[in-house]
Amino acid sequence: MSAQIEDPLTEHELSTEPVFDGKLLKVKRDQVRLPDGKQSMREYVRHPGAVAIVAVMADGRLVFERQFRYPLRRSFLEVPAGKIDPGEPILACAQRELREETGFQAAEWLHLGQIHPCIGYSDERIEVFFATGLTEVGNALDEGEFLEVLSLSPAEARAGVLEGRITDAKTIAALYLAEPHLR
Repeated sequence: MSAQIEDPLTEHELSTEPVFDGKLLKVKRDQVRLPDGKQSMREYVRHPGAVAIVAVMADGRLVFERQFRYPLRRSFLEVPAGKIDPGEPILACAQRELREETGFQAAEWLHLGQIHPCIGYSDERIEVFFATGLTEVGNALDEGEFLEVLSLSPAEARAGVLEGRITDAKTIAALYLAEPHLR
């Protein structure tokens, strides 16, 4: 067996302390040893992880949501997505979120990959899925969740990204990962 070679850019945690412990997010402050042996501080957000779904209707149109996002004080066009519950398998989360938010169930699921949307300040990961064979079964929004469900053709979605109408990073990345399956 060969020994694993450590990345020379690795920073080593020396100590950690909680800064904020919220319902969704937790903020930590760590003291770290840098690659040159000096010390520094890192503050970052711990996130439970999420899923995002590129869902394709029978006519080839993609399911989108328009949802108000409080931190930026405006509504955004996004693919369906949601937080992974503790211990929840990622596919089960994707199936649950698609149904709850859009009212669709999918017959076929493909895991497209994982993205890290905020690597400079968060450990969040988003598991991206491609869903086809949709059947409308009725939504079940969480309390306090408000959104509009709409559909865009793949060409309209691409144009929305290029023209700045779709700026949500997870949506842009998910569309990119789904592109080979949309042709």
